[in-house]
This record gives sequence, structure tokens and C-alpha cells, in this order.
Amino acid sequence: MPYLDDLLEATGKRVAELKQFVKQEVLEQRIASADAPRGFRRALRGPGTAIVAEIKRRSPSKGPLNDDLNPRELASAYARGGASAISVLTEPDFFRGSMEDLNAAREAGLPVLRKDFIVDPFQVFEARAWGADAVLLIVRALGAEFPSLMRAVEALGMDALVEVFDDEDLDRALDAGATTIGINHRDLTTFEVDPERTQKLAPRIPEDHTIVAFSGVSRRAEVETLASAGAHAVLVGESVVTASDPAAKVADLAGRS
Repeated sequence: MPYLDDLLEATGKRVAELKQFVKQEVLEQRIASADAPRGFRRALRGPGTAIVAEIKRRSPSKGPLNDDLNPRELASAYARGGASAISVLTEPDFFRGSMEDLNAAREAGLPVLRKDFIVDPFQVFEARAWGADAVLLIVRALGAEFPSLMRAVEALGMDALVEVFDDEDLDRALDAGATTIGINHRDLTTFEVDPERTQKLAPRIPEDHTIVAFSGVSRRAEVETLASAGAHAVLVGESVVTASDPAAKVADLAGRS
């Protein structure tokens, strides 16, 4: 898993350095005075198929997407287009994201997901301190610490979007009590996209759980196909962040054109 290994190694080093300069007590103080989390999962269970629009400057596979984006303006455009929530890539080394991007995106008024490679409870506290309403947990990036990280997210009132790719990932997610399941069509070991991944895994997920499908989605027809397969929401990144009119693109994906 070279790509994922590199990301996790870089994340581990960055978190270790950050913990030397930022004490968890400081984060806890910020959390104590922060507004309560806005319900991420709740926002995805409205009528129709919810669109989670992503703020992402670049990706390791595609390179720069929109390096100079303004997260505040882009989040506002997503909200105008009818997005139900916003995902913000905060990983700095490979995606050029930041916690400042997340904080700026909050101003659009929608629930915000911190999308990153979370490996340490410190990152969960950091996410809440900067205003995240939900945190992505990638099952195949985590070992025995996965259930405790999920509990940490929930203890702070946030939602955990638990990313799975195959049956083994899904088994671990369900065993840990995950109720919001993100089905990633992209294999992080090869970067290949399997557009039928949701169709394969969704039947195994209990009906009262929330399913979010993502990767490789750029057209309304694909959103409708995923909804038919059981997805309650679709997370879309590249096609909205590179659109000349992001609000119109989100509206199109949401079926509001």
C-alpha cells in the first residue's frame, strides 16, 4: 500500500510535531467555548439524494485541481447550489489543505466534514476545536485503534463518516458500531475506480444506517444510479472544485437545475 503508507507516515510525523507545540488542553478549552456540532448525518437524510461538495486544492493522482481556491467563496457557492454538507481536505503535504480551509468553509452554514488521514485522538480534538461537525475515519488506514477513535469522535458530539472499500472493511466498520458508512469507489492501493462498489456493498448495510458514495462521480445520472443502489448521499470533489460555476454544478448534481 505504498501511496497510503506514505500518507500515513507523513501524517504520523506531522501529528507528533504538532503535539509538541499545541497541548490538548488548549484544544479542549477552544471546544468548551465552541458552538455545538451541526448534524452532519442528519443533513444527509433529507428528501432526495444529498450532495456533499468537497473543497480540495489538489490530489496525489491528478496533481493541482484548484490551488488558489478561496474556501469561503467556494463553500458559499456550494451552499447556493443546494449542497447538504461540505467536505474539506485538510491534509497539507499531498493535498495542500489546512484547518484554516475548514474553518473558512464553516461560514457557509452547512455541516463540515474534516477529510484527512486521522490516526490519533489528538486530530479528533483538533477537528472539533477548528469547527468540524464530522470526521472521516478510513478503516484500512487504522488498526486496533479504530473503535477508540470512533468513540472519541462521538464523545465530542461529531459524526464519524467511516470509509470502506471492500467486505473486510465493512465488517470492521459494522462491528465497531459505525452508522454512517462511506463507500469509496477508489482503491487506495491502486487508484483504480470501481463504479459498482456501492452496488456491491450497500445490500449488506442495515437500512437504518446512512450510506455515502464517493469517488468517480461527475454527472447527475451517476448520482441517480448510486441512489438506486442505496446511497443516501454522494460526495463529489474534482468535478465541483474545477467547475467554472460550482454552484450550478452542485445544483445539476442535486437535480435542481
